Amino acid sequence: LRKAGQPTWRRSRYMFGMAEKEMEYRVDLFNRLTQTCFDKCVEKRYKEAELNMGENSCIDRCVSKYWQASLLILFLFADSFVYLFNCLKFLQLDFIIA
Repeated sequence: LRKAGQPTWRRSRYMFGMAEKEMEYRVDLFNRLTQTCFDKCVEKRYKEAELNMGENSCIDRCVSKYWQASLLILFLFADSFVYLFNCLKFLQLDFIIA
């Protein structure tokens, strides 16, 4: 028998899948951020082994703006998800999430 509060196999599998998707999202976000800011800020012909001050400043600003935009999109998506979840609850269709 299942103990009270213990997640079911189905719910555990769902939670593992969500964690896996979250990790894929974070890796993809990092890769896109790195590529976007590198392409925008670093000169194509390398003159020095280290980044110059202008490139460093550009990368700082680029990463900051990219992160802010990503968080804004995440919050907008989360708000939409909460709205959808509440609608499903209202319509008593919460079996989808269980």
